[in-house]
Amino acid sequence: MKLRKAGESPEIPTSSLADIAFLLIIFFMVTAVFSATKGLDFQLPKAEDQNKQTDTEEAVFIKVSPDGSLLVDCKDMELGGILDYLEPKLTRDAEKNVILYTDAYAEYQSMISVYDVLWTAEKKRGFKVKNISVPTQSEIREYIDIFGYNPFESQCEGG
Repeated sequence: MKLRKAGESPEIPTSSLADIAFLLIIFFMVTAVFSATKGLDFQLPKAEDQNKQTDTEEAVFIKVSPDGSLLVDCKDMELGGILDYLEPKLTRDAEKNVILYTDAYAEYQSMISVYDVLWTAEKKRGFKVKNISVPTQSEIREYIDIFGYNPFESQCEGG
């Protein structure tokens, strides 16, 4: 039994495929339901929030130097003194950020020791360090690309 004539190629005719696809696209565009954009929702402060005092104090900056020494808000400090320094600041504002910057040449263990002290603050002293930020070397490179200098290195130099 022969299904095709001699000289015909064994291809599927697709000449009307583009027309059908175009009609389907038009059909779905016409029948689709588009939601209206509502805009941005803003959370405005309530009247009682206006009377609250705001603390404009910046984040606590902890720098681990290559020799293992620590600077906490640009003051030399031993590992054991960090919690004494942080306790009054974090009891006033529990959401205060603590930036733990480690020099690229510092030992990894020095940074982990500081992080461990911050992590155990709740068990040892009863307050919790909630927001610990540790900038990575790639983030520091991005800061240098943006600002032209390392803002973490110049933190304690006054500029």
